[in-house]
Amino acid sequence: MSNLSDVGDRDAWRCWLCDQPVDPDASVNSDLGPSVDSGLVTKSKKSAPGSERLAHRQCNTRKGAVKPVVPWSPDLFVVDPAPIAETVERLGRKGGREVVARCPSRADADEAAAWLVDRLSRFAPGLPVTTQVEPGGGQFLLVLRAV
Repeated sequence: MSNLSDVGDRDAWRCWLCDQPVDPDASVNSDLGPSVDSGLVTKSKKSAPGSERLAHRQCNTRKGAVKPVVPWSPDLFVVDPAPIAETVERLGRKGGREVVARCPSRADADEAAAWLVDRLSRFAPGLPVTTQVEPGGGQFLLVLRAV
């Protein structure tokens, strides 16, 4: 397992689950304190080397009980957004592309596309993705593609 400071520095002291800042000086026993999430676990029940991620203690604990929920930014205008964690899991397993949201304007879709690529660079850094905006039916579809 990696050192908390090393993982925190690598992840710029942001929680990989909620994308909020993590206070490096907070107690590790505090809900918002830093913790290391072991990330991907291999069949031998050991963490894959380098797979540790920084998380708030409460985010890490909650993830153990239920699948992680990665919220879309409330600043975006998206309709019917797909669940990010499940979409990443499917694309990582199968590859391909998925429509992840609808937007009323091209500008809204472009903003959501930029946000999504940025967010996934921290949530799933091992999964290279691109986005496309496709017009259709008076709206714009946001498509996420695993490359």
